[in-house]
Amino acid sequence: MTHKTLVSAATLQQHLHDPHWVIMDCRFSLSDITWGPSTYRQGHLPNARYADLNQDLSAAVKDYTGRHPLPDINVLAVKLGQWGIGNASQVVVYDNAGGAIAGRLWWLLRWLGHQNVAVLDGGLQAWQRQGGTLTTVLPKVKPVPFRCYVDDKQWLTSRQVQNLLAQRAICLVDARTPERFHGLHEPIDPVAGHIPNAINRPLQLNLDNHGLFLPPTELKQQFTTLLGSHLPEQVVHQCGSGVTACHNLLAMEYAGLGSSKLYAGSWSEWIKDKNRAVARG
Repeated sequence: MTHKTLVSAATLQQHLHDPHWVIMDCRFSLSDITWGPSTYRQGHLPNARYADLNQDLSAAVKDYTGRHPLPDINVLAVKLGQWGIGNASQVVVYDNAGGAIAGRLWWLLRWLGHQNVAVLDGGLQAWQRQGGTLTTVLPKVKPVPFRCYVDDKQWLTSRQVQNLLAQRAICLVDARTPERFHGLHEPIDPVAGHIPNAINRPLQLNLDNHGLFLPPTELKQQFTTLLGSHLPEQVVHQCGSGVTACHNLLAMEYAGLGSSKLYAGSWSEWIKDKNRAVARG
């Protein structure tokens, strides 16, 4: 059996030493970029490799990009191979933020054509609740080739989003908190507010009180109500920089509502062009 959306801590424990399974630690803090690598060295899941959001899962920021541009395909493919991820690998990604960061690597692998990737449901906390141990031992990794099968239809540029919104051809879903969406509080980006006609679906709504994803039937009902007459293939997810938006995309996929897309640049790229409209309230 392959896992393409979520995997439980119990299932991962059964495959912890399976050579075909590769575990990736994606913990990261926007407020302290040294925290993730440091925390990984202090303790991580056995055999887990570390992927840094800024250094590994994003390209360098430019004047016209958002805060986390998509990484160069060829550079990422080399890193995946160096982490021991081959085209036949079952990849499990985790963080300690309910999948908010790990979802980025989940989506990147799917963008490159690798479907056998799943987020650890409940993350590090669920692992420890199940009695899973942590280690400071760095894994011995055997590099393997990774071949890309890129699907650029899975994401949109700012120009595409702007044009499709004007045509009312897409439903734009913003994963940020309501305070940021409405422009009441903006701790990260220089401009507050949201893209006109976007609707708000904070990623936190996908999780229960234990940080686990809600049942797929419940998620399907919530998203169906939110989207109204829009089809899944018309849905485009965004957030501040295209990272946490993947959480809503994953939730829809888990709920059986696949085919939605990612606005990779998201709000932090949208506001780089002062000619683009901004809404508040």
